Amino acid sequence: MTDSQDSIALVDDNVYKTLLESTKAIPWKIDWETMQFSYIGPQIEQLLGWSPESWLSVNDWVERMHPDDQQWVVDFCVSQSKSGIDHEADYRAKTINGDYVWIRDVVHVVRDADGEVESLVGFMLDISERKETEQKLLDLQKELENLSFKDGLTGINNRRMFDTAIEQEWKHAQRSKQPLSILLIDIDFFKQFNDLNGHVQGDECLKKVSLTLSEAATRSRDFIARYGGEEFVMILPETDLLSAQKIAERCQQLILRLQIPHLDSEASQLLTISIGLGSVVPEQNDEYMTFLDCVDQALYVAKQRGRNCIVHVDDIDLSNQTVRG
Repeated sequence: MTDSQDSIALVDDNVYKTLLESTKAIPWKIDWETMQFSYIGPQIEQLLGWSPESWLSVNDWVERMHPDDQQWVVDFCVSQSKSGIDHEADYRAKTINGDYVWIRDVVHVVRDADGEVESLVGFMLDISERKETEQKLLDLQKELENLSFKDGLTGINNRRMFDTAIEQEWKHAQRSKQPLSILLIDIDFFKQFNDLNGHVQGDECLKKVSLTLSEAATRSRDFIARYGGEEFVMILPETDLLSAQKIAERCQQLILRLQIPHLDSEASQLLTISIGLGSVVPEQNDEYMTFLDCVDQALYVAKQRGRNCIVHVDDIDLSNQTVRG
């Protein structure tokens, strides 16, 4: 190569280096045999605080990585590099102050004339802002999912969530041969309450009732939802009839304890509830909709009997039903 060609090559190298070091992407190169950094862009110091001179080997790269990311990132990058496969890895890099920055490492495997891995070259990209945006989107998605299963007024589970929960608990009861109890709860003469007190007071009443009913069943798998209008439903897994009866009575007592006046009620001068109750150990061929219909009939009978009472499924004529109570 002539002096003229050498000069041109040097100029080209300087131009490329200037271009590389003027971008936000941080260029680097590692010698495969020694696992030493032969180059890393000066932008690394602005991003992480570590000077380019402090990046001596891959050990520095590993040690300046979040402990939770080290193992899988190293294993992945080494295996891909050995196979000669270009790859990318997202991980958290440690700053000189002890904070962490999300990095995307884009790696290209360079081979020699014999096809052996000679070096690794790549770019480190700061993707912290992108990761933050992704997390916000995930949080928003989770919030929207939660809202889609919550009743907008009372904040407890809605009918959609109930449909999911009852199907799961029914299948679990079938497998475990354990009893499953359902309470259908209706606020007595709620239309009259609304007519007398107005819908604002009616909404406040629904909120108080939902919160109070939530206190009646305290086990982690006990489930309550707003079933519709002034109706609520409670799923009590692994609960027999006697235990469910006690919870139903507790629901009534807690509602009475609220001392909400209901002057237009034919059942009491205070707000009361009627409850339809059923308990079953479902067989494989039983369907929860049939059982739920039986509990609904029990609630209907409770209303027919003057309200402010509890009626069991096995207290009414279910001769046309196949579910065992």
